[in-house]
Amino acid sequence: MTLLVVCGEPSGDRAAAKVIGHLGARAFGIAGPSCARAGLESCAHVERSAALGVLDVAARAARVLATLRAVRSAIIRRRPRAAMLVNYTEFNVRLLGLLRRHGVRVLWYAAPQVWAWRPKRAGHIARNVDAMAVILPFEESLWRNHGADARYVGHPAMEVERLSRAAARAELGLSDDVHATAILPGSRPREVRRLLPAMLKAVAPSERRKGHTARVLLTMALDDDVRAWARARAREAGVAVYEVAAEDGAPRVLAAFDAALSASGTASLEAVMANVPPVVAYRLDAVAAFVARRLLRTPHVALPNVLLGRRAFPELLQDDARAEPMRAALSGLAAHREQALADCAETQRVLGKGHAPSRTVADMIAPWL
Repeated sequence: MTLLVVCGEPSGDRAAAKVIGHLGARAFGIAGPSCARAGLESCAHVERSAALGVLDVAARAARVLATLRAVRSAIIRRRPRAAMLVNYTEFNVRLLGLLRRHGVRVLWYAAPQVWAWRPKRAGHIARNVDAMAVILPFEESLWRNHGADARYVGHPAMEVERLSRAAARAELGLSDDVHATAILPGSRPREVRRLLPAMLKAVAPSERRKGHTARVLLTMALDDDVRAWARARAREAGVAVYEVAAEDGAPRVLAAFDAALSASGTASLEAVMANVPPVVAYRLDAVAAFVARRLLRTPHVALPNVLLGRRAFPELLQDDARAEPMRAALSGLAAHREQALADCAETQRVLGKGHAPSRTVADMIAPWL
């Protein structure tokens, strides 16, 4: 039987690939290199349609619509028995009606964050999916209250493959006595361009104390132009770049670091799972920022802070996402390192132990196939 898979971020691609591997089913849809390695047949390239922010979406509207048409055509032609939608909300919500009309059973893995943004769509989504595999503990009751068959399966960051600190440092060429900062500028081209210059300036060699260093962890899921631009900016700043394979992601080597400058999103939680306290930064385009200030329903943006219900890790947004505040926040983490590590441990406890998200999701889908 055939499974449709649609995911729009490198982290979602890695999570979906593990599920496909457990199922052993024929799969098609849109995803990235991890799902391709797991056997997914692509009907469009996800990096051509992923976008963030109002102006970002407008700039890519034609490509997004072309991708949507390609996926809809493939659904009608191939008639899958089940679909696994992984985050990528603005795109995936447009598939729900078609999937319902064609009798396709739908599981949404990594539920839309309606607790933070556009809560009115929760009812529509809940009515049009058969099950939800949620990745934050409090989301299970939230979605059940909207009528969804929701189950907390654990966060995909809990089952990533990580090197030990010694092995990761050896791979990165870091000595045991150096204090190392990971720079995680994101997985989308525009967020990398918005964040990386300030992040590099925050840790530039002229500003670093003796015994401190940094590495930019740059995902190979980015297109060649963006990666070349990022390498050039890092070279100008005197900061080394380590390119991480899209199927591994940064988590594989995060244990090598003592702190992180991270874009908001999964990367901040991945850092915490590796006991690397993050400073979280983000900048949206001007229109999206205007909208967000009026529609956001959560006092916290960083996932670890959302889980803890308090500002455990610094958040620097919009005009605050500059080199000087980043540098000061990193210094604050270093000065209160024991508390920062305790906050990492508390976040891990909130997520819970013993979860194998991909296996649980595969078990939820298997009866439909």
